[in-house]
Amino acid sequence: MTFYQQLLRATEQERNALMALPLIVQGAQGNITLDTYRAFLTQAYHHVKHTTPLLMACGGRLSGEYEWLRTAIGEYIEEEMGHQEWVLNDIAACGGDKEAVRQSATLAHAACHETEVMVAYAYDMIHRVNPLGFFGMVLVLEGTSTAVATQAGQKIMQSLNLPKKAFSYLFSHGSLDLSHVTFYEGLMNQVTKPSDQQMIIHAAKRFYRLYGDIFKYVAALATSSNTPVAVVEE
Repeated sequence: MTFYQQLLRATEQERNALMALPLIVQGAQGNITLDTYRAFLTQAYHHVKHTTPLLMACGGRLSGEYEWLRTAIGEYIEEEMGHQEWVLNDIAACGGDKEAVRQSATLAHAACHETEVMVAYAYDMIHRVNPLGFFGMVLVLEGTSTAVATQAGQKIMQSLNLPKKAFSYLFSHGSLDLSHVTFYEGLMNQVTKPSDQQMIIHAAKRFYRLYGDIFKYVAALATSSNTPVAVVEE
C-alpha cells in the first residue's frame, strides 16, 4: 500500500464526517440561499489568500533532504497565485461588495474565528511543528473541492439563477482540478520517513475538523434572521 493510500485510509472517518455536514450536502443539491453562498465565498477568500504565503513558508522550512519537494512547491505556487482574486470576482458577480471583503471593512466581511484558527494552525504547523504537516491541509482542501465543487457550483448556479462568472472559484477547484490530486498523490508517495508520514496524517485529521468548523459557522449564519451580508447598492 502506498503512503497516499494509507493517508486516505487513516483519514477516512474525518473525511466522511466533513462530507456529511448539512451545508455541504445542501450545497451539492443547490439548496442554499444567495446570502449563504456569499458568506461561504467570504470565508473562502480569507483562507485562500494565505495559500501562496503558506506554500512559500513551507518551502522555506524544508530541510535539504526535501529539496525535491521544495521544487514541487514552486509549481504549486505558480498554480495557486492570485486565486483569491477569483473568489473576490465571484463575490462581485453575485452582488457582494468585494472591496469590503478585501479590506475586511466590517465584521460581515472579516474572517470568522473558525477561519482564523484554521489558518493560524497551518502557519503554526509549518513554523513550530513540521512543515510536512502543511500537506495535510492540501489533502483536505484539494480533496474536498474535487469531490463536490463542480456539482455544487452547477446546482447553485441553477437554483439561484446566477451567471457562470459567479462560480470561477468552485469550477476551477472542481472535477477539472483532478490533475492537482494526481500531482499531490505522486508527491506523497515519495515521502518515506515514518515520522513525517504520521505528521501528515495527524495534520490532515485536524484540518478536516477545522475546515468543517468553517462550514458550520456559515450554516449557523444561514439560520440567523440577521445574517450580515453586504449587497452592492444599485
